[in-house]
Amino acid sequence: MASPHVFQRASAADMPVAVRGDGIFVETADGRRILDACGGAAVSCLGHSDKVVVDAIKAQLDALPYAHTGFFTSDSAERLAAMLVERAPEGIGRAYFVSGGSEAAEAAIKLSRQYFLEKGEPERRRIIARRQSYHGNTLGALAAGGNEWRRRQFAPLLTDAMSHIAPCHYWRFAEPGESEEAYGRRVADELETEILRLGPETVAAFMAEPVVGATMGAVPAVPGYFTRIREICDRYGVLLILDEVMCGMGRTGHLFAADADGVRPDMILIAKGLGAGYQPIGATLVAEEIHATIAAGSGFFQHGHTYMGHPTACAGGIAVIEEIENRDLLANVRAMGTRLKEGLEARLGQHPNVGDIRGRGLFLGIELVADRETKAPIAPERKTHAAIKKAAMARDIMVYPMGGTIDGALGDHILVAPPFIVTADDVDVIVERIGAAISDVLPAHG
Repeated sequence: MASPHVFQRASAADMPVAVRGDGIFVETADGRRILDACGGAAVSCLGHSDKVVVDAIKAQLDALPYAHTGFFTSDSAERLAAMLVERAPEGIGRAYFVSGGSEAAEAAIKLSRQYFLEKGEPERRRIIARRQSYHGNTLGALAAGGNEWRRRQFAPLLTDAMSHIAPCHYWRFAEPGESEEAYGRRVADELETEILRLGPETVAAFMAEPVVGATMGAVPAVPGYFTRIREICDRYGVLLILDEVMCGMGRTGHLFAADADGVRPDMILIAKGLGAGYQPIGATLVAEEIHATIAAGSGFFQHGHTYMGHPTACAGGIAVIEEIENRDLLANVRAMGTRLKEGLEARLGQHPNVGDIRGRGLFLGIELVADRETKAPIAPERKTHAAIKKAAMARDIMVYPMGGTIDGALGDHILVAPPFIVTADDVDVIVERIGAAISDVLPAHG
């Protein structure tokens, strides 16, 4: 089992030792084959044994494993940047490569500040985000995020330059009889209210996940919400930063999740699926106009990391995108996502403790409740989400659990985000095992 010298996330955890990957399965030292139905944390989009990606990484290692970006660029970084810009929403012109999602968020926060300094608007220093959002665990990203459980003990270290408005979660927060359109307009208009409260001249950016991942459980915005958000940002000269670290790179059936909402961001944060778990990589994708402003001013973004633009990680990212496209995996994400959602609804839709099954593509959330009719949450001390994770692992399937779904304290959900390579038979097994794990913890008779 696990070494006594590794500082585990949970000190009492006795973790199985993963020794090899085989498609959608992770094999352990004691001979188990565990079906990865969540991609770890929506990371392993190509499964755990894609030879094309592995070979591309090996070839880059043979040629050049690392080159510091203070001295060099690399062919793989240049190629990956061109691929991403070509496929990104209109206006995106540059890719700033980092090692993961938190670093991508930090870069975006700092870049939004420097951009306005170089534009001659030094008062613009505030970032607005949403409650129940998650943008990373470094202090700047944590301050921007609205996950109260993660923020609480570190609150004295977090900047007060961040503020938060309501999330967009129609099933949970809409008023009785309120249409999706009316609800979306109401919560989007909170952005304008907050900008005016702070003073438009002080606000640099609004940051949001197109489909909220870990904190709320695969919640897409209602139609029209991001159109209204973009209008408000444009009215007050505020940058729109979309955090697609978990929901992007094909996870929702589009390479960029923003495409489903028809929105044009000023920056996009990507990671997880960009490297598919084969190498640590993330990126802050930036509008050409932002880069041009820096280039025409100081000519230097005052930021950086040792492993940014890592040639081997970028080579892996190129191979991941090529695999997604050459194998037409986005079509499979959409088809299998429909099958998975319909299967979960058929298996769990009438379960008294399953309140909502939602999401896009192969990015679905199951919210657990004490009462399906009233949507009342289960008592948090029961830690239902963690119990379901444990029950699922006992049935050799991985799901991604989280508590505090509603407000950081109340609510439970699990995320289901299997690799893009799943087949119809795989999906049926996933549905059956998840259904059984939920019933193990929450028997259908109540």
